[in-house]
Amino acid sequence: MRHASDDQRKLDERYQMMTQAPVKRLILKMSVPTIISMMVTSIYNMVDSFFVGHLSTEAVAGVGVAFAYMAFINACGFFFGHGSGNYISRALGARRTENAGRMAATGFLSPLILGAVAGLLALAFSSSLSRSMGATDEILPSANAYLRYIFLATPFMMSSLTLNNQLRLQGNARFGMIGIASGAILNIVLDPLFIFVLDLGVSGASLATAVSQCFGWCVLLWGTSREGNVHIRIRNFTPTWEYYKQIINGGLPSLARQALAVVATICLNRMAVHYADPGNEASTVAAFSIVTRVIMMSYALIIGLGQGFQPVCGYNYGAKLYGRVKESYLFCLTLSTAVLMVLAVLEYVFAPDLIALFRSEDPELIRVGSHAMRWQCIAFPLMGMCTATNMLLQNINYTWQATFLSMCRQGICFLPAVFIAPWLWGLTGLEAAQAIADALTFLISLPFSIWIYRTLSTKEKPLVPSPK
Repeated sequence: MRHASDDQRKLDERYQMMTQAPVKRLILKMSVPTIISMMVTSIYNMVDSFFVGHLSTEAVAGVGVAFAYMAFINACGFFFGHGSGNYISRALGARRTENAGRMAATGFLSPLILGAVAGLLALAFSSSLSRSMGATDEILPSANAYLRYIFLATPFMMSSLTLNNQLRLQGNARFGMIGIASGAILNIVLDPLFIFVLDLGVSGASLATAVSQCFGWCVLLWGTSREGNVHIRIRNFTPTWEYYKQIINGGLPSLARQALAVVATICLNRMAVHYADPGNEASTVAAFSIVTRVIMMSYALIIGLGQGFQPVCGYNYGAKLYGRVKESYLFCLTLSTAVLMVLAVLEYVFAPDLIALFRSEDPELIRVGSHAMRWQCIAFPLMGMCTATNMLLQNINYTWQATFLSMCRQGICFLPAVFIAPWLWGLTGLEAAQAIADALTFLISLPFSIWIYRTLSTKEKPLVPSPK
């Protein structure tokens, strides 16, 4: 039988590791499971497109339209996950274990309730919702078929993201990785079975995703009960303004970023239909959908690295070890930029081959997708600094600064670009819109990077030797 003292001992050992182990090695250790988790999450988003690509271009486009609703799920899941998880990280760093337990229960149950309400409402108005997200008459049947089971699985998908981030931000990303990876592996197995063997088509891809996400949710919930983790206990559910205020402070940047991703996806779908060559609307929508997923999978490496950096940052900021926070930030920024440079070169060179993996029978899809991907690769390395700075500000509770930066890439910079660039240069402008937004985001983020580094330097105090 496990005793409370065993859990406290584990928490004390983790505190010592997070505040005393060499920073670079610690971040790499924390990053391995988070990178795997993020890559697996990207596989969730890609695997359906890969398999339905063998059905039709309209099916790929339908999954692409549905991506806007998936982005909504991500927005809510990351909002509660980052909001509660960042608080848990700082609370553990400050040795406030009871507060961490209350936040864990509140952060977990809230998206479960919200997801159930949202999923049922979306199911009742599915066709109207699909059209609002950019589905044309030829794409609508595939979009509705794919979304049907996703609507039903919404509460589990939202709270899975929350559980994963709570585990990660308390320094135990391994259990989060196991939960996410187990669901993804199941999804890969079920997709061809449901789509082709049982002949369920696009609905089969949706059902496979829903079942695998529910399975992953069960594994993640089990992970919270393991020794050394902050356990989810229903009696600790504390839906008070004070706890939701903390969730808002820590999760608002993620909510803003992901909510704007919903808007950006819808606008991109609509502009793709408007500027596509006549008769190629589905191919153009599908092309941008595939590019988004491939870039997201590459970006997942950097998000995973940043998520490995965040618990190190949170613990040390809570413990007032500002020198370690600065060191971890610079390491994350430098390594992220280097990795993105390598990925950008590879994806620029092999863009047509990557797009053809999803739908080799459609030359127009490959042409548009290759151009869009190469444009994004030009500015891709700039996102290393932007991501590291945004995650640092979010983790140490600079809410408004982090929220503003989180809104730049998919909102403040992208939305004007997605309307103005095509107006000037047609479809080529639409292909270049994300690269333009990334460059502008970098220019906006740079002063924030310099400012927060100097702010941490003013907080830092010279270490006083401990008395013998």
